[in-house]
Amino acid sequence: MGFYLTAVDRQVRHTQDAPSIGLILCRERNRLVAEYTLQDVTRPMGIATYQTLPEEVRKRLPSPELLAAELSKDA
Repeated sequence: MGFYLTAVDRQVRHTQDAPSIGLILCRERNRLVAEYTLQDVTRPMGIATYQTLPEEVRKRLPSPELLAAELSKDA
């Protein structure tokens, strides 16, 4: 997690943006896993459960490739 937060802060974050936070998405709540995962972390992080989107919604969303292509246009 630290690697990704550092990469985002150095490569993507603008000076006017607040520092990045890490989000750990879990299929189900497990306090022990969360405690072990965050034991020595000093940066803010959040933990949440999630549900995947229904297939009919996912079909209407842009693909990761399309998003990457659009982002590369702005760079």
